[in-house]
Formats: sequence, C-alpha cells, structure tokens
Amino acid sequence: MLTATPYPLPLPKQPALPHSFTPSNFVEFISSRSTTTSTLFIYDLAEQAGFGSLTKAWSKSDQDASSVVPLQTRAGAGLSLVGRLSQGTSRDALSGSVLTAYSTPPGLAQMMPSLACIPPPAANSRLILQIPTVSAIGDRLTLSPTLASLNPILSILPDSFVVILSATPQETVDFATLAYKFPAHVIHLFDHHSSSREVGQLHIPSLPSKEQVGGTVQSVLLESNYQAFDYTGDKNAAFVVVVLNGPLALALKARLANTPNIALLTVRVLQPWDEDAFQTILPSTVGHIYIVEDASLKATRGIVHVNVQGSVLGLPGPTPSIHHEALTPTRLSELLSKSSSLLQFLTNLPLFPSDVMSYDVAIGAKLLFFGTPGTPLSSVPQKVEKTFAHSASVSVRLLSEHDILSRPAGITADRIWLEPRRYPSTHTPLSVDLPISEDSGGVCNFLAVLDQNLLNSHNLLKHAKPDASVLMVTSWSVSELVSSLSAEDIALIRDRDLKLYTINADAIASQVGLGRAAENTLQGLIVHLAILRLYLGSLASEAAILKLTESLYGTSVDGIQMSTIIARVWDGLLQVELSTVTPQPSDAREPRKDFEFNAIIFTTEDGEVGSNHSKLGSWHEAARHLLFPSAFVEQDSYTYSMEQYPQIPALHPEIPDRTYLVTCTVNRRLTPKEYDRNVFHVEFDTTGTGLKYAIGEALGIHGWNDEAEVLDFCSWYGVDPARLVTISVPGDDTKVHTRTVLQALQQQIDLFGKPPKSFYSDLAEYAKNSVDRHTLQFIGSPEGVSTFKKLSEKDTVTFADVFSRYTSARPGIEDLCKLVGDIKPRHYSIASAQSVVGDRVDLLVVTLDWKTPSGECVPLSP
Repeated sequence: MLTATPYPLPLPKQPALPHSFTPSNFVEFISSRSTTTSTLFIYDLAEQAGFGSLTKAWSKSDQDASSVVPLQTRAGAGLSLVGRLSQGTSRDALSGSVLTAYSTPPGLAQMMPSLACIPPPAANSRLILQIPTVSAIGDRLTLSPTLASLNPILSILPDSFVVILSATPQETVDFATLAYKFPAHVIHLFDHHSSSREVGQLHIPSLPSKEQVGGTVQSVLLESNYQAFDYTGDKNAAFVVVVLNGPLALALKARLANTPNIALLTVRVLQPWDEDAFQTILPSTVGHIYIVEDASLKATRGIVHVNVQGSVLGLPGPTPSIHHEALTPTRLSELLSKSSSLLQFLTNLPLFPSDVMSYDVAIGAKLLFFGTPGTPLSSVPQKVEKTFAHSASVSVRLLSEHDILSRPAGITADRIWLEPRRYPSTHTPLSVDLPISEDSGGVCNFLAVLDQNLLNSHNLLKHAKPDASVLMVTSWSVSELVSSLSAEDIALIRDRDLKLYTINADAIASQVGLGRAAENTLQGLIVHLAILRLYLGSLASEAAILKLTESLYGTSVDGIQMSTIIARVWDGLLQVELSTVTPQPSDAREPRKDFEFNAIIFTTEDGEVGSNHSKLGSWHEAARHLLFPSAFVEQDSYTYSMEQYPQIPALHPEIPDRTYLVTCTVNRRLTPKEYDRNVFHVEFDTTGTGLKYAIGEALGIHGWNDEAEVLDFCSWYGVDPARLVTISVPGDDTKVHTRTVLQALQQQIDLFGKPPKSFYSDLAEYAKNSVDRHTLQFIGSPEGVSTFKKLSEKDTVTFADVFSRYTSARPGIEDLCKLVGDIKPRHYSIASAQSVVGDRVDLLVVTLDWKTPSGECVPLSP
C-alpha cells in the first residue's frame, strides 16, 4: 500500500496543495494529463462543488496538463461536447480526441438531451464524464449525495455510454483510471459528498493512456479485480437489497454483512446492464428483492427497477417478489446521518426480517473539531491527521466540511477517525460513522471547539459521547468560560460526565513567540500538542509528545525549543470543574444553531479564505454582501427602520455613538488670502437627519485623509487600492466591516496621525531586520522616552513616516489597519443656535500648521 504522501506521481508544484491528496484530487490529476485527455471541459457546477480548481491551475502551470475550457450549465449544456466529437463538423473528430468533462448530477441531467445525440465512440474519439455526486437540496441548501436528478432521465442515455459508480476512496481512484480504458463513452459517478474527500491511505494505480483501450467492459473490470455487481451477506439469503454503489450502499453493507438470511447486492456498473452476471450472483434462495434508489418523488420508478425486474423474469423457479423503495434527497440524508433511522428503515420494509443486527463502530477513537475557517487554528485537524499518517500501528482518516450560512464567518467541522491497523477498515464514509445530526446523542470520544464564539452561536457539545474529553480553545478565564456556558451545556456536561479542558493558545504563543507572525504559527502547534496530550491520556508525558511530533516539527520551531513549548502547554492546559456551579437559566439567550453541511470549499475566487477576521479580498466579497445582505448584516442593524430618522447601519459601524450624514452647504473664508491665518465659516444642512443640539455643545466631524497622499502611500507600500479589506469592529470580534483599501486608508484609518508609544512596540513584532526590530522596541520601551518625545513633538512623525523609516517592518494591510487605528472625530464648538437657524449647524474654524525641522509644512488641524 502506498500512502498519498509523499506523492508517488510527478505532481506540479502549483497551486499550493494540502499535505496529502484526497481521492477526488487524484481524479483531477488522472483526468487532466495530456496523455489521458485531449481537452478538458469544466462546468461551473463542478467548481462550485470544489472539483476542478486544481485542474484549472495545472493547465496554466504544468506543461503535462491538458488544456481547459470553462463552461456554464444552461439549456443546451453538452452540445459543445457532442460537436467536438461529430465527424464533418469538428477537426477534433478527424484527428482523434478523448474529451473529459466535469459536472455534477444536476448538471449532467441538463446535458442528457444533448448526449442523446452523441456519435458512436471510437478508440481515439471518446467522452469521459467525471461526475462528483453532490447536490444542494432543500431551502437550506444542504449538500447531499443523491442521484435523484438523474433518475427519470438515465433511460434516454444512448447504449454507447458506460455508467460506473464508485463508493470507497480506493474505488474512486481505480474507477477514474478505468474510465479511460473502456471502449465507450463513460460516466463515472463518485461519492464527492464524503468518501472521495477523505484524507487517508490509497494505492495509486499507473496512469492510463488514451491509446490503452480494453476489449470489453467485463474484461476491463476483471483486469482490475472488479465486477459489475458486489454481493455481501448470507450466500443463501432469502431477502436481497439492491442499491447503487455509493454511501448508502456502504452503510447498508456494514449493517447487513453479518445478518443471517439477508444480503446486499451493490450495482457498480449501471450501463450496460449485465443480466447474466446479475442472475448468476443472485442466490437461488431469494424470495424478496428490495430495490432502493434515489428519486425526487416517492412514487418514481427508476432505471434500476426496470433492469432488475427484467432480469428476474428469466430466473428458473418461482419469481421473487420485487419491492421498490424510492428515497427522496431529504430522506437519504436522514438515513446517512442517523444510524437509528437506517435500522428503522430496514425493519419497516414489507415482510423484511425485524432481527437486523445493530452496527457497532466502537473500535478506534473518533475526534470532532469545530472552528472558524481562515484562522491560525483552522489547520489543527490537518496537523493531527499528519501526526498519524505514517504510523505503523494506527490508521487515520480525515474529512472536512463547511457551513457558510449559519454565521457570517462560517464554521468548519473536521472529523478524524483513528483505529488500530490490525482491524480491517469498514470503508463506511466518515459522515456515516461519525455523523453530525440535529438530534445527536453523542458520537465522538474527543471534541475540540477552536473558536470560543461558537459556543454562543451553535449547539456543539451534544456531539460528545459520555465520558468524552472536550477541549475549549479560549482567551477567557475559567470563570468567564463557566459564566458563558448555557444551563443546557452545563447540564449536558454533568449528565454525560464530560471532561472539560481549556487552553489559552494566544497567551501561550505570546509568552514564547518572537513576533506576531510567529505567534500565529505557534497557536496551531500549541493546540495540536494539547490534543495529543489528551489523546494519550495516562501515557502522556512531555518526552512522549516530543518524540511523537519530532518528525513534523523537529526539535525547535522559529528558534524556540519544542521542549519549552511543550512545557508551557503542560502548564496551560486546565481542567474545568463544574460540580459546584449552579447554572443560571437565561431567557434572553437566543436559540443556538446546528451545523449544516452546505459548502465543500470556503474560499473566494481569488483564493482568499473567507473568515470573520481582518483580511484582504476582491470585489466578489463586496458582491456577496450586496446580493445577500441578510446573510452578513445582523437584524439588529435594522432596528431603527421604524424610526422617523433611521440610523444608517453602514455609517461608521466601528464606533458605538450615533452618527449623522449632513451636507456642507457653505464653506467661506473670512480672512484675506494674504493673511497668514485661514479663518473660515462652515454651514451644514441637517434636514432629515434628526440631529439636535443645544448652545455650548460641540460637533464631532470625521475627517478624511488626502486622497493623493493615500494613493502615493499605496503605491509605495505595494498594495492595490481597489482591493477590499475586511476589518474587525473594535470591541466586537463577531462583527466586521468591509471597504476598499483606498476607502479604509482615506476615510477611516489615521494613517497620517501621530503614533502613540505602544505603536512602536507593536510594529517591532513585524520587523524582519534585526536593527529595525531593536530600534522600534527601544522607542517603545521606558528607556526610549526621550527618543519618542523627539519623534512625536519635534519631528511630528506620522504613522506613514514610521513605516517609511523602518521598511523591514511591513505588516499586511489588514494588520496595518488594526495597528494604526481609526481617525478620531475632531470636535468643534457650535457657533449657532438651533432655535434660530433651524436645521443647520454653523462652525467658525481656523487652520493651524507649522514647519518641521526638515522644512516640511505640516497641517496640525483645521
């Protein structure tokens, strides 16, 4: 057996890949080689399902990759494929061309009418459709492996097509290879909902070639030790369940494998239907056949039912009774996520035995992680998987999923299964063996919550089994954490005897780190070490952890000894005791949500990971906010909508004070131009704003920086002023506001203001040059007070000046915005009485400026 890492294939270096390939990644690799495919067509639905982005990247950077044509799924989809293979209309057909296309079941359904007109295949003229089986269902857009969209129209597919289905990770890779060996057009349906995205061990077959075409479908299968049908269970079964190969087949196989008198017949090759093979594999003792297939409606009969019914008519002896069960997408999702539902489904089948054996998946450790994508801790599950990836005694599997609709920042769920290698793997998808369901009674031995805010928004602790360990990564103290727990969580922790631990990764990283960038790296390592300590239990020791992680990190990280970091983790991992805590019910607490799998990838088109933290982005991010404002703006933002003068939510959301948008109607200079002081009169029209004031009050005005100076700074700093920057709202990490870089630096960030003493210390953490770092640290220290005073009062340096002086200290623009802070409003005494002027505010203002020792004229304030 070969593991997916190190790569056994000459994989390109770009784009950046995960530390190990998933089966679906290998499907892309196999399909995208120029020796395999002449031209590759990627439909938008496939990319939205997280399939095809690697292929696109390889086509631009790898000379061995095929050319890629992006397509949209719409009426007539597939006509371009048919045209490319049609004699007399395409040069591809004359010269010979093996085409590959990526789509999804709903996309394939729209292509069916076009594929009905496809010309017959030839050795050098064929179409291979790689179809990841994942579809959005229902009004909540949850993802499902259902094939319901294909059920009613598969019957119109020409006989020139071979339809194969794979379920396990190994089958996915093998069948993707076999697809190029069949002497026919091929549709390969593989489980992209779960199995093909798992990180685990794979045997990688040799790459196929366009010229290596086999004799028949049966001979190609036999060469790879596969058959059109797979039979599992009692060889003399009276009850046989027939189902297409996929996650449901694997779940049924695990539950029916050891049940007397019952068997499962899995269909790997749907077309051409091998009637002789079906009759041969079906036991003569069968009396009842149950056909279970996906359908949009309960009453629908699909192609599997037609094929099975035709096959049993030719059997000798009494004809078995045929029962049909159509599974809607919602029902299928329920059966895959709830073990009890699947067992109940089987026992409720007509005349089906009621003594179906329950399925025990107790062997091994099941770990579940919930976190926010794009944070320093989002890679922790991958670090845990990598720890055991090459272990001789432990087998590991990892599956990641996203929920991007339940909170603006999104939430990621990572499942990890660790089991001894001496036990054969069940191959059941992790989404089935480690389900995340709404009514979970506890499924994992270990639960980690990597973002403290998730406790308030989502109901997560219910997924922990009795006596499981729960790790909370939080900056809260133990008392703050306890006070934030709901009465429901506290009761659940007590009832299930959960062991609750906390660790403050940020604090530990700041204690041992050498700068903010290093601290971000260390946070993931710290949590990783804490998880390993809890996993090893009584066997845990600092020496054992050091030995276990030495192959991953070495003996030091960023110049810090691993032994030092492990010692800090040992001291920082705290167990929380709740036996004396009296839960306080709170009626004001909002109902918490459940995790729903509705996204495979959580990135923008520019590759930026979506998160609720400061980051750069593109116009696509702004488009999402404009198109779907309710998904990003809390309902509280609209509470003023019924007021006479509603507050504008987007108007300086970073400050708690009520703000008003007024219009300047008069700006008149009162002193002659030759006079050395500029005294001017300003009038603002407040009509329709609701602004009220009294004599003696002041008006706070939010000023802007000069646009030309901001653009000059962006050019020097190397940042595109048109990019979007998302910044956390001060004092509330759950909220962010997004502007272009130009808008942020001109209208919000005090780029040309005077930096405080603490700014120099904070900036020192980003300095790559040792001289710059120590100089900045000195200015920010008590010993550097005189230097700071000179810079501040005599040279009057600005934030921008400091960046230009210490050029090696160049944080990302999102970090720069946090370091510099916002422009403070300038307050001016009001020079009018509202009782006299009405909806108007008058100011009398004088401009002050002075020259620095270098001769530069600096405006202090208007």
